Amino acid sequence: MSAAAALKSENKNVEFIVKNLCAGGIAGMVSKTTVAPLDRVKILLQAHNRHHERHGVFTGMKHIVTSESPLALYKGNGAQMVRIFPYAATQFTSFEIYKKYLSGVFGPNSHFDKFLAGAGAGLTSVSLTYPLDTIRARLAFQISGEHVYTGITHAAVTIFKEEGGTRALYRGFLPTLMGMVPYAGLSFYCFEYLKFGCMKYLPQWTCRPCKKNTGGLVLAVPAKLICGGLAGAVAQSVSYPLDVTRRRMQLALMNPETSHFAKGMWSTLRYIYNEHGVIKGLYRGMSINYMRAIPMVAVSFSTYETCKQILELDTGLKV
Repeated sequence: MSAAAALKSENKNVEFIVKNLCAGGIAGMVSKTTVAPLDRVKILLQAHNRHHERHGVFTGMKHIVTSESPLALYKGNGAQMVRIFPYAATQFTSFEIYKKYLSGVFGPNSHFDKFLAGAGAGLTSVSLTYPLDTIRARLAFQISGEHVYTGITHAAVTIFKEEGGTRALYRGFLPTLMGMVPYAGLSFYCFEYLKFGCMKYLPQWTCRPCKKNTGGLVLAVPAKLICGGLAGAVAQSVSYPLDVTRRRMQLALMNPETSHFAKGMWSTLRYIYNEHGVIKGLYRGMSINYMRAIPMVAVSFSTYETCKQILELDTGLKV
């Protein structure tokens, strides 16, 4: 390969990565903002906030609006946006890179490479952005009149100084990693598998022509939303108990009565199970999680796929 050809190839790779980072970041911000009110209520329910112990999804949202303000439904969303752009950008871009190198490793008809690529992408992104998730959870857990932190920077500095440095910002990281493998792996696997099935077997109902590739097809927006929603539902069902564990560990030191949740993942799991059982403990808030996870993943994948088409990263599948 000549020097000119090598340079051209390298420039294309850089352009591909930059465009993917933008598409992934935008997809993450759109999807998270869409479900931000449900996200906040989920955190309050998961961690048994004393003001919301008897509330469900809608009563919890109503209580936030009446006792705080409508904007309080988006409390912590600023920190979420700071976190989600690099998180989603890294996740989607990592997935594309891992998928490319794992393609065909397990045979031409296997989709297991998509699961591994998704799991690897999830681990990569969460490792880079986890402290921001801890900060966002702390901010979202606060109730007006009982604020501990004034903002993102104050929360980061306070946690770092008073709770054990970097280790405090990564509290709950182990259950997050363990939960990320099935969650991200199944999310990407299910979406790619459903996308492939729609484009191969149901193109007349689920696809539209791709103008940038003669004879090619891309998923229509309703099909993207359905595939993404189903993928989110499957992934959340498997990984949810570890998500609850992560939240309890992240928020443990905000209240002396819950400090025992900071000891470790297995002890936290045991405490949750012993105190509240499976339904009201390990799967507490699951109903609202379905309400937020299904549209969130649906919007995320749909926005990402649409951005890929706009940026000419997705030329469709020839059938």
